[in-house]
Amino acid sequence: MADDAFSCRMCGHCCQGQGGILLTDKDLLRLAAHLGLEPAEVLARYAETRDGKVGVKCGPDGCCVFYKDGCGVHPGRPDVCRAWPFFRGNLVDESSWRLIQDYCPGVNPDVPFADFVRQGRRYLQENELEREDQGSAPNALLKVDGGDET
Repeated sequence: MADDAFSCRMCGHCCQGQGGILLTDKDLLRLAAHLGLEPAEVLARYAETRDGKVGVKCGPDGCCVFYKDGCGVHPGRPDVCRAWPFFRGNLVDESSWRLIQDYCPGVNPDVPFADFVRQGRRYLQENELEREDQGSAPNALLKVDGGDET
């Protein structure tokens, strides 16, 4: 059995930074259901629009408003959060994959890049996280060419 390419350590490093956690319509409905709120209330309380796309607000600490010693909405989290670290850039560019290892302790540096890619593609497919076209989806979730390999 091959080693896992990624195992989340709930460190929150991927929860930092402005503008990275975009919400699709599907994400909004899932998050609203998880929080027991109407989608409009979730948007009013926790979201903002940037460059025509809706994203989760960050708090004063620079982290996602839902991050407090771990993800406070883990079962309801957006697809972009579910997909990390198997973002398109990390699957097509080995140097990006190497860079994420500097701040994401969940990425296993002992797993070769080809195995990371193979496991990532399988994970994205099994969890229906890839997107054929951009629409409102984050670029990180766009399907990688040849992405139907497992």
